[in-house]
Amino acid sequence: MNGKLDHLADRTTVEHVLPGFLFADHLGNGTVPPVSSYTPLPASGHTARWVAWDGGDDEVTDFRWENEGWTVSGLVSRGRVQYVLRLSASWQVRQFLLFRDLDDPDLWLATAGTARWGEMNGAHRVELDGCYDITMNCTPFTNTLPIRRLPLQVGDGAELPVVKVDVETLDARAVIHRYMRLDTHRWAFAHGAESVEFDVDQHGLVIDYPGHFRRVS
Repeated sequence: MNGKLDHLADRTTVEHVLPGFLFADHLGNGTVPPVSSYTPLPASGHTARWVAWDGGDDEVTDFRWENEGWTVSGLVSRGRVQYVLRLSASWQVRQFLLFRDLDDPDLWLATAGTARWGEMNGAHRVELDGCYDITMNCTPFTNTLPIRRLPLQVGDGAELPVVKVDVETLDARAVIHRYMRLDTHRWAFAHGAESVEFDVDQHGLVIDYPGHFRRVS
């Protein structure tokens, strides 16, 4: 594993990076103070596009500010996958919808920002409790969620549970991800045997994710 991340296994989890931070979003107004140095996305909206490292498939992701939060809609050509994330103003996940073969969502998860998850039919997904972010292998965008949300300075790292969604099987389970801020716009990520360093732009969006994705706009 990347030496810059090995020591994170002995570090405290994200709850200890800034005491009480993860629970700040439980206040009445449902927001937390800005904690990153990245430029806010324009309220008029934003679009990012990535292609697969081999140039085969692409993703177009739109960001829209509406109802005091962000709606992120990504269309991934590989597998004809579309996902929609509803985020609070502080980049806390509120809803996640995955469309694959149907007009209605194949998977629809929701959380109030308290790390308690459920399906929109009311079923409690207790195995996902404790997670604040979503991740999928088909997109580099989900790395932006902890990058924008975590109060990490250069040289700091955190280990955190996230909901990993398999877009093929619709399986959703909790896994542990590690992030370390190497420089203002450079990060290191590790999960299991995988480790990678990547750069982000002024908004915290991934530029290139070596071996997987290239940013084209």
